[in-house]
Amino acid sequence: MKILAIDGALGEFSTAIFAGERVVATATEPGGSALERGLGAMQSVLRDAAIQGTDLDRIAVGIGPGGFTGLRIAIAYAKSLATAWRKPLVAVSSFDLLEYGTSLERALTVVVGRPGVISARFRDGNAVLRASGRIADVLGELFAGGAPSGIVNVVAAPKDVLDALAERRIEVHPVNPAVTPAAAAAALAAVTRVPANSVHEVTADYGELPAVTTPKR
Repeated sequence: MKILAIDGALGEFSTAIFAGERVVATATEPGGSALERGLGAMQSVLRDAAIQGTDLDRIAVGIGPGGFTGLRIAIAYAKSLATAWRKPLVAVSSFDLLEYGTSLERALTVVVGRPGVISARFRDGNAVLRASGRIADVLGELFAGGAPSGIVNVVAAPKDVLDALAERRIEVHPVNPAVTPAAAAAALAAVTRVPANSVHEVTADYGELPAVTTPKR
């Protein structure tokens, strides 16, 4: 199977090619440069993998939550390419990208949307909770019943989130993503996932809406 994967939600724009049972090419660009450099990055990985777009079996894209602008651009690219090349499109959440390659029974996975604002998913066995907003509000919602007993694996959390968890006396084990860049995790995840019936079914999960600004008069 040959897969082109794209992600723009997790702080940078990344793209990857899966072929021959492994990820064979990746490229990353700084956050905020997806519009200017995204197409070039995708051309680069296709060239490095010696694959034409029409040779792909499917396209994968990270659908967030995460950074508003990069997320929108990545999904727009993915939908356009899937339509032009008539390829199935697979959507993968940012939480699944960050956890890919781990086997965590209990995990709090954190996506930073903007300073002080996060989206988080807490899994404990079959129970799954998620929330978005200010750090204190999110943790208050997820742990409304108090600190869970035992250690909580915390994936991709920045220091301010770890500090806030410590204030709540929650014992944590910080975990870094096992597969990077995010597009590489998307490519691997897409191998076994069922594509959307239509590109129109794939929509962005912004988590937290972007900050509202008032123009100066």
